[in-house]
This record gives sequence, C-alpha cells and structure tokens, in this order.
Amino acid sequence: MKLFPYNPLENKLPYEGQVYYYGPVVNPKVADDYYTSFLETIEWRNDEAVIFGKKIITARKVAWYGDEAFPYRYSGTTKFALPWTEDLQRLKEQIEKISGESFNSCLLNLYHTGKEGMAWHSDGERELVKNGAIASLSFGAERKFSFKHKKKKELVSLQLEHGSLLIMKGETQAHWLHRLPPTAKVTAPRINLTFRKIAKINS
Repeated sequence: MKLFPYNPLENKLPYEGQVYYYGPVVNPKVADDYYTSFLETIEWRNDEAVIFGKKIITARKVAWYGDEAFPYRYSGTTKFALPWTEDLQRLKEQIEKISGESFNSCLLNLYHTGKEGMAWHSDGERELVKNGAIASLSFGAERKFSFKHKKKKELVSLQLEHGSLLIMKGETQAHWLHRLPPTAKVTAPRINLTFRKIAKINS
C-alpha cells in the first residue's frame, strides 16, 4: 500500500483536457454525516429530459443550488437554483480552498443503486463558464467513472470513493465525454455534488 496513494497534480487524461483526482478529502466520519444529511434534507426531484420530443422522468434524482436563482438548461428542461444550505456552503468553501478554483452553483445527483447511472455526455451548456472547472464530490457507494475521447474513443476510468474529489477543467468538456456506468454490483446509494461556475450573463 502506498503511503500517498493519490497525486492531485497528475493529469488523468493523456491529452486535450485536465482531470485531477484528489481521493478522499473529507474525513470518513464527517463524510458519513454529510451523506445522511443530504439524503434527508436536500430538495430532491426526479430529473426530467426531453428526448426526441418525448418527456422522460428518470429514477435518478437531482437538486440545483447556487449564489442566486441561476437558470440551468439541459436535456430540454430548465432548473432554477435554490439558496445554499449551510452544508453545501461549507463544502463549497472547502473545495475552493483545496482546488484554488471558485464556484457559484452546485448540481447534485442521487443514484439510489448501481442500476442508476449517467450516459455518455459532456457538460457544455451555455450557462457554464467556458473551460471552467467542475468539482465533483462523491458520498456513499464507490462507483466507476469513465471518460471517452470524442474522436479517438480512448477510454480512461477511475473509482470515485466516499468523500473523494475529482476536478475537470480546461478543454475536457470540448474533447471528452464522461459517464457513470450502471452496475448490478452496487446496491447502496451514491450522492454526487458537482460544483460549477455559471456565467453572470444569461439570455
């Protein structure tokens, strides 16, 4: 076992993007408390998507928080951010200190079991600051997270642990897709917090 198993300075992508994995950044006991609190207090809603003109309701649940009531449009739907909770504000400040980045919003995802996942996509919505950092903080079940280059189809996969931090930045969204593949091996929930930077100008 390595004494320092994580190197946050190591770019996990071979080219055309930047992904850094910090490993667990939240004390395990504290991470347990956040996990339980988020399950009980976050205003979870089933996600909606419009695919080929048809409205789809997902089993996965989501929530959207921020500095102000930012609109966020994706998959044919629009969400408006709720005010920060104390826990989310505290974690935002902690992640900003660790990463040196700044964030003004957070999209949360609740996957009840491993059967719920996320298909290949990139976070290129017009509301997001171009090439801005996205910080992904995980609580609960450990899950595999994968990247695929849009042209060369090269794959990179990581295991995201309870309390761990992943940063995507630079041209990652322009050149790489990412997904959370479903798995029957995981039966416990996972909560994912993705801290983002929304541009102040929305039209």
